[in-house]
Amino acid sequence: MRSGSTEDVTGELLTAILDLAGDLDTRSLLERFVAVSTSLTGARFGAINIVDEHGASTTFVQSGVDERTVAALGHPPHATGVLGQIPDTGVLRLDDLTQHPAFGGLPAGHPPMGSFLGAAVRVRGERYGTLYLSQKPGGFVAEDESIVLALAAAAAVAVENAELYAIERRREQWLNAGQQITTMLLEGTDEEEVLAHIATTARQIDGADTCALVLPGRGGELVMEIVTGPDQAQLLGLDLTDDPRVRSAFEDGTGQITASLAAADGVHPLLAQYGPALFAPMRASGQGVGVLVLLRRLGAPAFSPIDLTLSRTFASQAALAFVLAEGRRVQGQTVLHDERTRIARDLHDLAIQQLFAAGLQLEAARADATVPLPPQLDGVLDSVIGHVDSGIRQIRVIVRTLDDPGAAVSLVQRVRAELELAQSALGFPPSLSITLDGEPIDVDGADRDPERAIDELVAPGRANNVVAVVREGLSNVARHARSGSVSVRVAVTSPPPHGAITVEVEDDGVGVPPAPSRASGTRNLQARALQSGGTFVILRPPSGRGALLRWTAPLD
Repeated sequence: MRSGSTEDVTGELLTAILDLAGDLDTRSLLERFVAVSTSLTGARFGAINIVDEHGASTTFVQSGVDERTVAALGHPPHATGVLGQIPDTGVLRLDDLTQHPAFGGLPAGHPPMGSFLGAAVRVRGERYGTLYLSQKPGGFVAEDESIVLALAAAAAVAVENAELYAIERRREQWLNAGQQITTMLLEGTDEEEVLAHIATTARQIDGADTCALVLPGRGGELVMEIVTGPDQAQLLGLDLTDDPRVRSAFEDGTGQITASLAAADGVHPLLAQYGPALFAPMRASGQGVGVLVLLRRLGAPAFSPIDLTLSRTFASQAALAFVLAEGRRVQGQTVLHDERTRIARDLHDLAIQQLFAAGLQLEAARADATVPLPPQLDGVLDSVIGHVDSGIRQIRVIVRTLDDPGAAVSLVQRVRAELELAQSALGFPPSLSITLDGEPIDVDGADRDPERAIDELVAPGRANNVVAVVREGLSNVARHARSGSVSVRVAVTSPPPHGAITVEVEDDGVGVPPAPSRASGTRNLQARALQSGGTFVILRPPSGRGALLRWTAPLD
């Protein structure tokens, strides 16, 4: 023990224990623990080594060795040789480290080590790390053992407190992130933007290098739809349907952590470059919505069970928020539909009948006149009866429009309106081309016959889908493509033999990743195609620039 009275050392020990207890940052706590251990025992060198289940160091904090020497040694020591002989309880005290039977030599350039004292730091009954002290002039004594054991016990309590504090901070971060997602969805934020926010937030909170959301496609495949991190372009669109970890998380809700994907079985080659991985199921009402995947580089610290617990809670909250938002949207559509139906019914049952009755009364009054009416009055009656008939016809058009929004306007004009609305978001006017059986239609001309011909071929429900596809396609270009031009093409092919309508939205922007089947931000378009018995793809255009969205459905 260093020089000084027993009372002085005891006082310094108590002060050190209190200082350790008040430090809630783990790294700072470990540095303080090593420093006070060397100071109170008089050791020249000190270190605490935290190793994994294989004995490899994951955290190493030392004092007494200069940075240049540390860099030359290359890596911290493993828990082998003499270091592997330190007991779980008590201490290992040696007058000369090199004389121990388990001594296997020191790395080249390592400072000489003679006297040695080692002790385990146990947290929650398990070894957390190991303290090494060396090179005390005159060697370590029994009082040093007591000091080290007292400091190790205090450090164990402080480490546990620091870990609990860190967990609570992360739990608060996850809770705030879940609340942000719910707010974004209820405010009507675009679904893809919310998904990207989920991935970015999870990556930041859990300290991952890459985060991906694996979502189900229309064919049941499980695809990486949203990816954040340096390998985004490489991983986006990756099909992980056959990955047992992803499949288990999606179907059974079994989340899991993997120590290293590079050493695991059944791993896609693009994922084998990663080390630790975490798979958290996104589930709501017992059904799989997706899988949150967190990846760390090779050699990075492994994910812990608490990481999985917190990530699962966040993933489930995100999935529930999506389900509630979808329910809110459907409920809103139902309320709107019911209100439209009520208004249409009232107009038909009340307004039309009253106008029709008023018209009949005017006709009857003129027929019952005993003397011919003056020409001026007869003309007024004709005008009033004409207005009544016109009002009836207009109300009937309104009723049809309420029953089927947009039915009173031709499909061609509705598509034109979508392009005009998108111009401000795009920053330039998109071009439009509409053909009927291969013949172009003059969308700006006065001839309405081709428009009426298209409306006769395309049923109202299918026309609504076409308008929605154009709207969502242009919206995706405005948000993501960074393009300078975009063209919309609508082609109608009438029977025989197979009538169909095709919508294409082509831009010259940043394009799509190598996997053409990805559907990031276009799940609604896939759903519309599936409901219509059609197809939907995103391709690289023949020009090689930008992206080509193609949506096709048969005519009803």
